[in-house]
Amino acid sequence: MKFTKMHGLGNDYIYLDCMQGEPENLPELARTLSRRRFGVGADGLICICPSRWGDFRMRMFNADGSEGEMCGNGIRCLGKYVYDTGLTDKTRLSIETPAGLRALELHLSGAQVSAVTVEMGVPRVEHPRTLEAAGMMCTVTPVSMGNPHAVLFVGEVETAAVSRLGPGLECHPAFPNRTNVEFVQVLAPDRLRMRVWERGSGETMACGTGAAASLAAACVRGLCGHRTAVELPGGELAITWAGEGAPLYLTGPAVTVFNGEYLDKL
Repeated sequence: MKFTKMHGLGNDYIYLDCMQGEPENLPELARTLSRRRFGVGADGLICICPSRWGDFRMRMFNADGSEGEMCGNGIRCLGKYVYDTGLTDKTRLSIETPAGLRALELHLSGAQVSAVTVEMGVPRVEHPRTLEAAGMMCTVTPVSMGNPHAVLFVGEVETAAVSRLGPGLECHPAFPNRTNVEFVQVLAPDRLRMRVWERGSGETMACGTGAAASLAAACVRGLCGHRTAVELPGGELAITWAGEGAPLYLTGPAVTVFNGEYLDKL
């Protein structure tokens, strides 16, 4: 089975060209391939499939085999993959996801894609809720980016209880389909710093939809402006949002790590 390993700010995925058909039992395949040290190692698996509605269709599976609705870092790398491998010569693409169609603008460096701008959809920001998790009381702002998020503002992100609160909030009864959890520090009106506990994968180096949700939650609360950089452990994303009812745009790098062939039996 041939694959490509890619990452957006260290949020890494294994990519399969499924234009001619998908492998059987994708959840189990995602669990097997994603295991670090025992498999290829990744935060999950992304399949590039034909689409009836867009240029391509993205299926994304977390490291635990659960299927996600949308992935901001993953979809940027998908855009790079299809252009760099010759599946398309277009620099503006429409990608079908379970969260809806998402538009991509590919930014080239020479003959290859170096960065991608994603139209992430319209954020839905809910009123803050105070919840108990892991024996602690915390206030989170639920945000939907087509997938669920719980944004928690903290004074210092480096010392935030990510490994303690992350699992508790991910599986909290308030989120019946589980949720991604963002820990966000406001550095300035145009700069946020974030760590993320991703649903189905644990803490990762970056999360595109999480960065988008964090900007939306902070903007609605008046904590930042509509054009903001979000710092993550893996690097930085640029986000712009005109405000409630408008789509949000995210720009960041996309990197190919290596191509390989998985030979072990699944």
